[in-house]
Amino acid sequence: MAKTETIVLGGGCFWCLEALLKTITGVSRAAPGYAGGTVDNPTYESVSTGKTGHAEVVKVEFDPDQISLPDLLAVFFEIHDPTTLNRQGNDVGTQYRSIILYNHENQGTVVRRALAAAQTNFSAPIVTEVKKLDKFWPAENYHVDYFAKNKNQPYCRLVIAPKLAKLKETK
Repeated sequence: MAKTETIVLGGGCFWCLEALLKTITGVSRAAPGYAGGTVDNPTYESVSTGKTGHAEVVKVEFDPDQISLPDLLAVFFEIHDPTTLNRQGNDVGTQYRSIILYNHENQGTVVRRALAAAQTNFSAPIVTEVKKLDKFWPAENYHVDYFAKNKNQPYCRLVIAPKLAKLKETK
């Protein structure tokens, strides 16, 4: 039986991040949700106001024997722009911020090292928020596998599909 670890990542719309992360060898599950805020039981509607403090995130379950946390984080820094504060492309607001939420201090140390290593690939400073996970709130069911279920929706066709194609080219 394979051992797994989890980490919570936010880098813009969780529909996009979930779709991309699910294609990575070693990732067994990517679940959209909300984290990093102060309101219990957040909903998509409440998080979208930007008043809950939560970000749209994905809880990633992975096998560290197939992909190490540093390698997973390297991909994370490639598939979004960690140098833009509170936005990814046309998605603007604190709920779209770049954020990494770790589970324990050893994981936090790995995260901070990976962020420092990633900084060498960017001319602008990385603004990714890094902190210990307090609570992950799963997103509503209609967000789960959103891209897979809605490939012809304009956002999926124009934003997610090109990012998936680019990620497949780099693999």
